[in-house]
Amino acid sequence: MQLRGASSAKKLYLFRKILEPKTPVHAIARPPCDIFINHRGIDTKRNIAGLLDEYLFRMGLRTFLDSRNMKPGDKLFQNINPAIRNCKIGVAVFSPNYCDSYFCLHELALLMESKKRVIPIFCDVKPSQLRVVDYGTNSAQQLQRFSWALEEAKYTVGLTFDTLTGNWSHFLNTATDAVIMNLAELEAENSSKKSTYIVHRRRE
Repeated sequence: MQLRGASSAKKLYLFRKILEPKTPVHAIARPPCDIFINHRGIDTKRNIAGLLDEYLFRMGLRTFLDSRNMKPGDKLFQNINPAIRNCKIGVAVFSPNYCDSYFCLHELALLMESKKRVIPIFCDVKPSQLRVVDYGTNSAQQLQRFSWALEEAKYTVGLTFDTLTGNWSHFLNTATDAVIMNLAELEAENSSKKSTYIVHRRRE
């Protein structure tokens, strides 16, 4: 996927639009995160997922990465599920061992079920290589749920990256641009919906 790089001025403007509070701070709790990063830790925590999380976090965006946002003793589902339901977009980092993880597939399915925008990143793996394997530990319903979510992601325009030969700086900039543009589009859509609602209310 080719994305045009956003200028520094445009990025700053988009950051301000995305992060500015829409209501007084005391009126409503801020969402846990803007971006939920779905990834297979053993494959990508120390490279793509970790670097992207740090990159976005330093730019002032609220990210959720389990290794950074959770501490020993935290309940997985009690932290991950609300973060997904309340996030604005998801970034799914697919890797060779991704489909072996129940939690990776559960998070992806919940993102899709919650109708979140998901940006797929295919890291060292092709979309055609990703498939749900039945190891006898999941029900037929769960397997169907995971397979559906995986197919939805595979047919979404995303990014590809080879950790051995890829340009890390270019990738991080491109991935960041994709995140910012999707957040800006969501912001515009939400503003349009609110304006339409106000118009309808005035006509009643």
